[in-house]
Amino acid sequence: MTPDIITDLPPAEEAARRAADAARVSIRELDSIEDLEAAVAVFDEIWHPEPGTQPISAELMKALRKAGNYITGAYDTDDGQLVGACVGFFGPPSHASLHSHIAGVSAAGLGRSVGFALKVHQRAWALQHDTTEIAWTYDPLIRRNAYFNLVKLGARATEYLPNFYGGMQDQINSGGDTDRVLVSWDLRAPHVAAACAGKPSPASAQARIAAGAHVAVAVAADGYPALSPGRSGSLATTVLVAIPPDVERLRVSDPGAAAAWRSVVRDTLGELMAAGGRVTGFDRAGWYVIEGGSR
Repeated sequence: MTPDIITDLPPAEEAARRAADAARVSIRELDSIEDLEAAVAVFDEIWHPEPGTQPISAELMKALRKAGNYITGAYDTDDGQLVGACVGFFGPPSHASLHSHIAGVSAAGLGRSVGFALKVHQRAWALQHDTTEIAWTYDPLIRRNAYFNLVKLGARATEYLPNFYGGMQDQINSGGDTDRVLVSWDLRAPHVAAACAGKPSPASAQARIAAGAHVAVAVAADGYPALSPGRSGSLATTVLVAIPPDVERLRVSDPGAAAAWRSVVRDTLGELMAAGGRVTGFDRAGWYVIEGGSR
């Protein structure tokens, strides 16, 4: 057994209980059509999809649940309202990996770490089912999501996926290219156990800059991306790539700026990752930290 791997299950369950208590929710698996339709309503409130383009249907969730997959909801402990939901399905080989397809928290559940509670519960559930890894995708331009996934949960970015879902007609994606970063969550890794226990490890961009990191992309005064000469830097050095403070607002107020950010981050972060660069951290101020890797 590898010495730096944690296999003790009870701490995962305890971390899930503590996270749910802190978020003031009760998390349980969803099975009835009524509960699954309530989950669809939560997702619709978040994404505001065009008619006929729901992120997932109650019927599909029912089938996934029957097949033994992860379908859960977070219920407010005060009024019993469903305030969040999460859907994941197993991938090969066997049940060794779970793909977390969609997770979201309604307006009523914001600001109290309901999303964190759902993911920590998902980790404990997966370990109970002898699953050691969970993967999912996120939009690399959304700061809070990058911080949540890479720091708060301790997931590792593994691949940049250009326009992964194609055009999505909803309020968040606005029909533009849906570039995504694929992350892998090693459920038994010590840094993941620490993150789930509320002890994350954020990166410091300023410390990296002081140590000689190359700033490939920064935020210009006009809100557009500012490119440095030789912006890709060298994979032998630390490279920093910034993302905008609020790309969702930009997609409404300045679509040109939002499109420019998508292009620049694809050409820098995407190319660095494709060349073997490893995303080793994220600064909450909006910086990806990329370290050299094998070409």
